[in-house]
Amino acid sequence: MRSRYAAFAVGAAGYLLTTWHPSTRPDSLELDAEMKWVRLDILRTVRGGPLDTDGVVEFVAHYRLDGQRGQQHESSRFLKIDRRWFYLDSLG
Repeated sequence: MRSRYAAFAVGAAGYLLTTWHPSTRPDSLELDAEMKWVRLDILRTVRGGPLDTDGVVEFVAHYRLDGQRGQQHESSRFLKIDRRWFYLDSLG
């Protein structure tokens, strides 16, 4: 989760696509260069440990856009395949 947040912060769309599960990954990804991600707060995790194959991360990502502050609050599902974690989807 933290590496994906960092990828959003630096505009690394390629990394985001390679860490997205193939069953839900879009063909392409366009990031808004004007959006500045400024902080990530992890609120809760469910599973996602070294011996798990799935997990959920609830987070709030804070950003600034056009001089306004905003946040994205989400619970994301992840799956582990061959010891690598992949973003699957959002629970909302």
